Amino acid sequence: MSDWDSLWTNARIATMAPAGEDPYGAVADGAIAVAGGVIDWVGPAAALDRSRAEGVPVHDAGRSWITPGLIDCHTHVVYGGNRAAEFEQRLNGATYEEIARAGGGIVSTVRATRQASVDALVESALPRVRSLLREGVTTIEIKSGYGLDTATERRMLQAARRIPDHLPVDVATTFLGAHALPPEYAGDADGYIDLVCGEMVPAVAEAGEADAVDAFCESIGFTRAQTERVFRAAHDHDLPVKLHAEQLSDLGGAALVAEYDGLSADHLEYVGEDGVRALARAGTVGVVLPGAFYFLRETQLPPIDLFRRHGVPIAVATDCNPGSSPVTSLLLPMNMACTLFRMTPAEALAGVTRDAARALGLQDRIGTLEAGKAADFALWDIGSPGELAYPAGFNPCRAVVKKGALVAGSGLFDSA
Repeated sequence: MSDWDSLWTNARIATMAPAGEDPYGAVADGAIAVAGGVIDWVGPAAALDRSRAEGVPVHDAGRSWITPGLIDCHTHVVYGGNRAAEFEQRLNGATYEEIARAGGGIVSTVRATRQASVDALVESALPRVRSLLREGVTTIEIKSGYGLDTATERRMLQAARRIPDHLPVDVATTFLGAHALPPEYAGDADGYIDLVCGEMVPAVAEAGEADAVDAFCESIGFTRAQTERVFRAAHDHDLPVKLHAEQLSDLGGAALVAEYDGLSADHLEYVGEDGVRALARAGTVGVVLPGAFYFLRETQLPPIDLFRRHGVPIAVATDCNPGSSPVTSLLLPMNMACTLFRMTPAEALAGVTRDAARALGLQDRIGTLEAGKAADFALWDIGSPGELAYPAGFNPCRAVVKKGALVAGSGLFDSA
């Protein structure tokens, strides 16, 4: 009797494990065998061991393209409140400063998030996550950062970890207490960093609520020295680090996160060549966030050619958040990464699979279709993998498979 649980056949497969000059690792007529929620075998159908397939439920992919499940490696989908009205106010001429003085901006999100229970935070996040799932996303990173006090930051992380109880996605949580200065610490950034390092990091580490620690190193965020204090606290508690770096200016954040062997440096519009070299040496992933670039009408492009030249992996993510990137589609940032940042479609797809997995430190488990990795994949009605970055506002996802089970899609995959 076979030890396989299911077999997917009649598929064109983009393994995203590069083979020769093919950036997609494509298999023109392929099959995937699943056992215990893990890929046991993947390859050309002609090489399939038919004796092992006897009695195994077979799913006909109908010549769909199969890719790894997509990975959104930078989001803020858990938060309270809504800032749609501010978007309209800005377009009607109000400045960000005027909105902030009237109690809007990030302060309004912090206020609403502090008032929300864990249940309420989960409930408000589910539609955003569901939208991503429908586009083939099977793993999502979720940051805290809108509580800015210990209790609320922990509630955000707890809410994020409860999302897989409701939807078939895996969640990686990131503690982002050093996101902004809360109103009660106005004028005392060092005092707030004392709280982050002395109370918040130990609390989330002891409770096992965070998989990584992040910070916002920027002129409107925290200094390089303050960020390094956060990194030292994370290191003391065995938590890897990530960083919002060089979004508005070059403060050396990329080099700093590389110094701490960080998982990723995110945004990076203003990073210089020294910072890119540092990322390359450390193996730190550069995460580009074209949704925020678009929504904020930025003009400084991230140096994609420098990333290529120095071999820095480039991930692509939504940065879904209420203030600067209310984006709940990962396919759209793929298109934007190509049209705005001049990435290739193959780079964009790698950016939401293989390289996104590296940005979360999960490259041994997800991100490519290879034996031993999770059977997380998506089926697409497309003519080639590059088409995933082509349309804007159209979803060609036919079905989503999580740990070998069909969890979303058209229901066309009947067992033979």
